[in-house]
Amino acid sequence: MRLPLAVSLGDPAGIGPEIIAESWVRRREHGLAPYFVVGGAGVLAAAAESRGIDCPIVRIDEAQEAAERFDEGLPVIGVDDCGYMPGVPDEEGAALALGSLAEATRHALLGTSAGVVTAPIAKAQLAKVGFEFPGQTEFLAEACGLPADAAVMMLAGPSLRAVPVTVHCALADVPGLLDRDRIAAKARVVAQALASDFGVGEPRLAVCGLNPHAGEGGKFGSEEREIIEPAIDLLRSEGIAATGPHPADALFTPRARQTYDAALAMYHDQALVPLKALDFDEGVNVTLGLPIVRTSPDHGTAFDIAGRRLADPGAMIAALKMAGAIAARRAKHG
Repeated sequence: MRLPLAVSLGDPAGIGPEIIAESWVRRREHGLAPYFVVGGAGVLAAAAESRGIDCPIVRIDEAQEAAERFDEGLPVIGVDDCGYMPGVPDEEGAALALGSLAEATRHALLGTSAGVVTAPIAKAQLAKVGFEFPGQTEFLAEACGLPADAAVMMLAGPSLRAVPVTVHCALADVPGLLDRDRIAAKARVVAQALASDFGVGEPRLAVCGLNPHAGEGGKFGSEEREIIEPAIDLLRSEGIAATGPHPADALFTPRARQTYDAALAMYHDQALVPLKALDFDEGVNVTLGLPIVRTSPDHGTAFDIAGRRLADPGAMIAALKMAGAIAARRAKHG
């Protein structure tokens, strides 16, 4: 029997608990692999009730029980819990979210789960309880014993896969953070993951320029000529099918998207704006370059709609489905 996935609760005041429960309700419809949630049994039960769905909570002691009991109800491991107050984040909830994330990651590292799917957190709340990372991606990299830049964030949906070379930093800092080797290193991880985790035989990468019109031959900036083009040349010399630098305003059109398997963007919004415009309800944040499988829905806690039966579970379902598919592919090919 395949190992189950470990799911972290996310901030209990956000939409994470209700979309986790809703995903279990729709498990057969979407062919989801078994999963269990770390902590928050009471939160999950209350969230399901507030959403008006029938989602029994099944308490388990060992991860392997999840696969056996998945049809009985939503398996939950661990006793940590807190009150359910949708839309009202506090430090108690943040502590629960952090503990759930750490324990779910531990299960993946120990091999008692096939991977980890992380529900949305509130970074400002987590900082209050000692979380010192820019995001969950960096936390997972350190947990795996890797430097933060070894983990590559890819946003994936039915229409687009996009990777930001720089992520959580001020826009003014981006040019100084770009260099040939950083771009090439990210691209290598992406190409390898497309082949091993997504079954893309000959990955094609399209690399965005930084400036409008990809610099317009140097009129709008020199980064394309001095940094991005040398990175692309290096990748090509290694046999990676990379093209660019492309003007970002034209790279995400329907016709252009047919010419590549993933786009490398130079900064956060250059990647996330088109992904969210195209695939918001099915967008998945998948971390490449780790020894464990990790995915997450590509949206935040949405405190403003938590507990109001408005949250769409599509991205959580997509994250669970993608994690299961990647884990199965890795298990098959070793």
